[in-house]
Amino acid sequence: MNSRKRLAGKILKVSPGKIRFAPDALEEIQKAITGSDIRGLIAVGKIYQNGQNEQSRGRARGIAAQKKKGRRRGRGSKKGKKYSIVTRKSGWINRVRVQREFLQLLKEKQLVSIETFHMLYQKVKGGFFRNKRHIKLYINEYKLVEKGAESAALAEKLVGEVQLPEKSKKSGSEKSETKRSKKSKE
Repeated sequence: MNSRKRLAGKILKVSPGKIRFAPDALEEIQKAITGSDIRGLIAVGKIYQNGQNEQSRGRARGIAAQKKKGRRRGRGSKKGKKYSIVTRKSGWINRVRVQREFLQLLKEKQLVSIETFHMLYQKVKGGFFRNKRHIKLYINEYKLVEKGAESAALAEKLVGEVQLPEKSKKSGSEKSETKRSKKSKE
């Protein structure tokens, strides 16, 4: 009987485990040897396929409902590499939007001239600035803030007085002394 189930499964394109025989037609099925015999029994309904997919979708629907609400999307659920979580493009878009908004604010408050604004805008477009803080550093370094009495306090607030850490330069003799002291300690 297993060989008949296998043949019927091939004909119906399903697993042999899904094939069922009519209980009153077992003798006829046992006599069936060829594929055409099996096809004839399938046509009259003595051999049939049992049901559709029996894999429950209940749990899958529950998970889908949770995901629709924004659950199950934490860092532990992410699969894939670094840029499959936040793509390079969306990261770029977010960075550029923040920088352009900041430039727009500086222009509206008249802290930078139109020419400076356009120059900075082009630099943002070209990917020159890493972030908003980098723009502030650049503006301070090149003193691009417009002069004005009432704008001084506002400029201080928006652009800030960012001091770069100064690197102390050692002379050649000082460097050799530090090397000697390290060697003597060893």
